Amino acid sequence: MNLAVTAIGRDRPGIVAAITSALLEAGGNVDDSQMSILHGHFAVMLIVSVPADASLESLEARLDEVGREFELGGITVSPVEGLDRGAGPTHVLTVYGADRPGIVHDTASTLASLGVNITDLRTRRTGDSGSPLYTLMVEVSVPEGVGEELDRALDGLRESKQLEARLAELESEVF
Repeated sequence: MNLAVTAIGRDRPGIVAAITSALLEAGGNVDDSQMSILHGHFAVMLIVSVPADASLESLEARLDEVGREFELGGITVSPVEGLDRGAGPTHVLTVYGADRPGIVHDTASTLASLGVNITDLRTRRTGDSGSPLYTLMVEVSVPEGVGEELDRALDGLRESKQLEARLAELESEVF
């Protein structure tokens, strides 16, 4: 049986160890995971395989204990049917410019309109408060035959939104 486990809360040492301890006690194995810390807040998402006879109630109770111990905003456990990694990223798109509301939305809308799937997204605001720079880096899966149309759409984004955008093909999938 496959499960998706998510947790969020204030970061502190030991959260991952406690969550994976509970999963191990249930006979679980972490198949895939992603974790991040933003401004002192922690978020993790794990895809876990557990034996078919594992007690979900016991696992959820144990994870609730972890949540209370670490004062997490919530740990969720959801069954996952038919694991499919889907198409992996084919390109990396970096967009940057003067910070303003809408950069992520404008970029995501442009990509979605062409059927380009975002597989990973990271943003960073840097610089002084007078003229901050916003950087958006996304890994994307570009469908066959969309390359030229995507290039034109990115040109439009550059011109209409005064942003820099660089698209680079990935040589191979690392993760």
